[in-house]
Amino acid sequence: MSDEYKTNRVLQIIQKRTLTLQFLNCHRHILRMDLNSILSQLETNNEEEIKRLLHQYNGENSRTFTFDPKEEDLRSRLCQGLLTVLGRQVGSCCQSTCLETLRILSRDKRVLGPVGTREGMLVLAGLARLQAGEEGGDSLQEDAQTEEEERVVVEALKCLCNVVFNSVAAQQVGAEVQLARGLCARLHAARAGCHEVGLFSLRLLFLLSALRPDVRGGLQRELHAVGLLTEVLERTLDLRWVGPYEVAHPGLQALPIPAEDNERAMEALKALFNLTLSDTSDEGGDHQLRLVTAIMRHLLMLKTQTEDKTEEAHSHAINLLSNLPVSCLDVLIDLPVQGGQEEYSGKNMDAVQVLLDFMEKRIDKGANYKEGLTPVLSLLTEGSRYHREIRRYIKTQVLPPLKEVKVRPEIGSTVRNKLVRLMTHVDMGVKQSAAEFLFVLCKESVDHLLKYTGYGNAAGLLVARGLLAGGRGETLYSDDEDSDTEEYKSAKPFINPITGHVEEPMPNPIEDMTEEQKEYEAQKLVNMFDKLSRQQLIRPMGVRRDGTLAPLEEALRQPTADSCSSDSD
Repeated sequence: MSDEYKTNRVLQIIQKRTLTLQFLNCHRHILRMDLNSILSQLETNNEEEIKRLLHQYNGENSRTFTFDPKEEDLRSRLCQGLLTVLGRQVGSCCQSTCLETLRILSRDKRVLGPVGTREGMLVLAGLARLQAGEEGGDSLQEDAQTEEEERVVVEALKCLCNVVFNSVAAQQVGAEVQLARGLCARLHAARAGCHEVGLFSLRLLFLLSALRPDVRGGLQRELHAVGLLTEVLERTLDLRWVGPYEVAHPGLQALPIPAEDNERAMEALKALFNLTLSDTSDEGGDHQLRLVTAIMRHLLMLKTQTEDKTEEAHSHAINLLSNLPVSCLDVLIDLPVQGGQEEYSGKNMDAVQVLLDFMEKRIDKGANYKEGLTPVLSLLTEGSRYHREIRRYIKTQVLPPLKEVKVRPEIGSTVRNKLVRLMTHVDMGVKQSAAEFLFVLCKESVDHLLKYTGYGNAAGLLVARGLLAGGRGETLYSDDEDSDTEEYKSAKPFINPITGHVEEPMPNPIEDMTEEQKEYEAQKLVNMFDKLSRQQLIRPMGVRRDGTLAPLEEALRQPTADSCSSDSD
């Protein structure tokens, strides 16, 4: 291949790249011109031309979530222009197109100044058919709507969700104009309305209750939203009550929850989670929360269209149950035992087994333990602490009588093995949750815990609880005794208390040493510890008589001080 040919080829490539760059620059210029042309067109009354330009913009940016900072001012002016058009009497088709553009623009929190004002929020609330403002009532009659009018309502609700999420000013205005009141009126009135209207109304209620504590308090006390959302769940899941706190069992042949119903139910659960974060005790509050517990139990027994969606639904149910008073958890087990279900001490343990299966599945995922695993561990821990039947059942599943003692407790595939491994997890919250769960299953007895975990795995919990010297926690438990297997009884004298298993005999490294060699090695070890301690690389610690850690000198002095005081007359 000649040098002249290579040179021409390189020139052709450079020329092609130059033309490509020119095209891209020209395309960017055209896009900037499009925004200017849209702004100019918004000032006219030509609805058809406005729709045409906005439809093109929406098509090009439907999946845009990162915007050019250089066009920030243009996009902010476009937001204002769209609100102006929406404030005029224009057709439903033009409204929905404008709202779609505004929804795309509201993904950028830097351009929401015009929208986060009282005027902007009232325009959107009006299009969403929410009764906003101090004059808004507590009831709402939904008029029959055309498909295009419904689309306007849905797009307005989507815009409000984006704006409230991305703008603190909009959150403040939303609280001032009482958007939550309008949403509650909508949910009261909605029976079999449009799925998306219900979905985004619930999502907006969730956002307001999550971002504004004052709105959350008003929803609890004045608008009785816990009861309202309970009714929404009853309608959405098509519940049939057969007892004070018992929903008709779905049965093994029950159909999965339809996808749309499941979506609305999840939004309602998230909003309920926010509303139950703080104390909800009032007259009739316990009854309401027990109803919620019964619905959560029913939800745990249901399936959705996919396994992932089922797990998501169960996760939301568990998060909500974790917020409820532990006294309500008896609703999970106080119902008749039906064929094929688990029974223990006359209690129905079917829901508890679902929680255990969920916990193990989350452990097996091996990731996101903080958000995915700790809520169910906390729920099972508190349920076991205050409900004897729950604790006894879970212990039979997690800590059955020991038979295999030749393997370390953290090695293996049982639930116990998996939980013991978590006791030394790098995340402090995860390892504390796992250790506390096992500790409660052992009735907060240090000796029982060490039997199942070994001292090394349990050391972190014992230090935190001040139980290094043994003993029990503060909670009182029943006196039912744990029975040991014959295998465990025969192996118990040979179990290493640190590792929690029977170790193979190890050769004694000092067996062939003379007494002088042993003394030399011991003194050498003392000197090494002394050097590390003086350099503050380690700090020798001891255990006080109350089971807490203290510097070694202090721990050694304490018995002397105690004995001196006890000898005094």
